[in-house]
Amino acid sequence: MPYSISDVAERTNLTTHTLRYYERDDLLLGPVARDAGGRRVYDDHDVSWIVMLTCLRGTGMPIRDMRRYAELVRAGEGNEDARLALLDAHRRRVIAQLAEVTEHLGAVEDKIALYTERLQISA
Repeated sequence: MPYSISDVAERTNLTTHTLRYYERDDLLLGPVARDAGGRRVYDDHDVSWIVMLTCLRGTGMPIRDMRRYAELVRAGEGNEDARLALLDAHRRRVIAQLAEVTEHLGAVEDKIALYTERLQISA
């Protein structure tokens, strides 16, 4: 099914500016098709890849790593070990960040409990 850039922006919660940036920065798997008027036309495969990019970016993957991952996927079969290594390294970073955020959340929850208790005592 063909999608306009605004359709894709709405479906992915990205801006059209971000979609154009992803295209310019070589993050997509191939050139985006154009209609007779020169407007971008995305297909389901494009949208699926953009959703993956959104997940990677949302978990803090640097653009350079996203670009490298796209290069590996574009190159086709035979480099799955490199793809796996890249994604595994990213997963380890995400897990470490989650542990750190969980620790910080615990400190916030402790303060909330403290202030809640103080307000209940004074009420």
